[in-house]
Amino acid sequence: MASKTRAKAAREERAPAIAAEPPERPAAGGLPASLAGGAAYLKGQLPRLSAEPGVYRMIDRRGEPLYVGKARNLRRRVASYTTPAKLPERLRRMVAETALLEIVETHTEVEALLLESNLIKRLRPRYNILLRDDKSFPYIRIGKKDLRAAPEKPARWPRLAKYRGSRNEPGSYYGPFASAGAVNRTLNALERAFLLRSCSDSMFASRTRPCLLFQIKRCSAPCVGRIGEADYDDLVSQAEAFLSGRDSAIQRELAGRMEAAADDLEFETAAYLRDRIQALAQIQARQDINLPVPDDADVVAAWREGEHSCIQVFFFRAGRNYGNRAYYPRHDKWAADADILAAFLGQFYDNKPPPRLVLTSGPVADAGLLAAALGARAGRKVALAVPQRGDKKKLIDHARANARAALTRRLSENASQRQLLDGVVDAFGLDGPLERIEVYDNSHVSGANAVGGMIVAGPEGLIKNAYRKFNIKSAGLAPGDDYGMMREVLTRRFSRAIKENPARDAGSWPDLVLVDGGRGQLGSALAVLEELGIEDLPAVGVSKGPDRNAGRETFHTADGRSFNLPPNDPVLYFLQRLRDEAHRYAIGAHRTRRANAQTRSALDDIPGIGARRKRALLNHFGSVRNIERAGVTDLENVDGISRTVARTVFDWFHAET
Repeated sequence: MASKTRAKAAREERAPAIAAEPPERPAAGGLPASLAGGAAYLKGQLPRLSAEPGVYRMIDRRGEPLYVGKARNLRRRVASYTTPAKLPERLRRMVAETALLEIVETHTEVEALLLESNLIKRLRPRYNILLRDDKSFPYIRIGKKDLRAAPEKPARWPRLAKYRGSRNEPGSYYGPFASAGAVNRTLNALERAFLLRSCSDSMFASRTRPCLLFQIKRCSAPCVGRIGEADYDDLVSQAEAFLSGRDSAIQRELAGRMEAAADDLEFETAAYLRDRIQALAQIQARQDINLPVPDDADVVAAWREGEHSCIQVFFFRAGRNYGNRAYYPRHDKWAADADILAAFLGQFYDNKPPPRLVLTSGPVADAGLLAAALGARAGRKVALAVPQRGDKKKLIDHARANARAALTRRLSENASQRQLLDGVVDAFGLDGPLERIEVYDNSHVSGANAVGGMIVAGPEGLIKNAYRKFNIKSAGLAPGDDYGMMREVLTRRFSRAIKENPARDAGSWPDLVLVDGGRGQLGSALAVLEELGIEDLPAVGVSKGPDRNAGRETFHTADGRSFNLPPNDPVLYFLQRLRDEAHRYAIGAHRTRRANAQTRSALDDIPGIGARRKRALLNHFGSVRNIERAGVTDLENVDGISRTVARTVFDWFHAET
């Protein structure tokens, strides 16, 4: 059902099943923007709505999504928005901004809930409770043995590795782990305990002698035949049993073998088994919590202070604690705790499989419906529970204490961040508080593979999902023309901003622009802003001090002033961090572009030649030069290359002859 729901979401985004017509124009001739007008528009849409379950979207005049909701009865649910007096202030504002209603009918309310979570994560509507920083989690994957492969091929020897992303590759997956550090520590111990290979297939195939991991007893070197296939399969089975929770049997077996080896005076074998047992014990000891833990469950606990919340998630798999992570969902102060937990769980498990049991710190809105939706997504039963006593209640209390401490730290950091932003306002003589600072820098090598980078900071620190890179495209720029690059970057950034958000609403427009450089870069920035008619956006240039020493930066403002801040000023340190982050981001983007350019081939530019045909041509001829020398008949002999494609390739290399 989950896959069908995602498919429905994709179809709906392209062409809504029932898309309401644009609102009738009021007497004044514009779309409804007032509360009364928005309510009247929604009331006018009721005759077009059915009593079926589904998902509704409210859209503003610019086409931006305001809210996504699900309903058991669409007509009844939308009708509740037509009486503004009964709505909280947040929904009153939403109704006032509504200019368009879009509807998708579903077969069941469970399917509507799945679709709602999917659309909220993708569209991020302004008035929904939003989960931030929903990155994928790392897993440990043991590949599946391919019996059809030859004994010397990598596929014959399953690999133990960290894995992140969609789980499409065959094999066994264990996790999720809360962080890369947690999975790396576990992997290191597993390599010592089971000696499974962790190298890539290409490295495995190219080895002629054991690598360093074999020397330090973290691999059994199947690549060069240091272990038999049956013995390696035993190690794979033991690793899978251990990660599935059957660790006591594995330890008993190893302990018995160690004692037998010692009795037979095979002390080297006994020491090897002892090291494996110690590695297993190390994994079991990394439990950061001294309570009995469930076999397979997530513990979700929330702590709230006004409009700020922290939700801690602890992951328990196979009776082991795989770590925890804190989340800070966005909501307003009127949101109910049960609604926050429900919205969080729906979005959190949208791209990851839920465990069989989810323990929460409080009631969850529509818990039965949510459990059914999670079960449909996982393909098995999923239970939601609020422990009231016993060890599970202690786990919830422990997670809630962590959530409270994390939120306290975050609010303290935000207060410090606000003080620094206010300090920037004072230092540059700006008006009003700063909510968004954009910092720009360029990176290139003698003008080659030039990239511009933009980083963003606000009251909650760096806003990494707002970072942008700009591949410099202007062909007329002289190599190393930093001023021209800055002009192109800012022109593209603010031309698009004017097009997408001409009203300059808060959130997407900066309150301050910082450019890395002196008066020249600042002049380029000011010229772009003037050409685009942006007159009230402050811009400041940051140039490095003598000998490029940190702490002696000079700041240049649009009114011609240049000044330095005191060496120990916290605001100076803050601006240095922003400048360095922009520099790091731009350099990283440049290096990525340069690396991609180095791996490009002349075949990449030939129409109709994709990755598969390119690989077939290179495998057949060995090099691009040989392909260039080949005739049409030779090209036709390559698998997957028709006469038409062969002629295209030949003509590409012989266009001038």
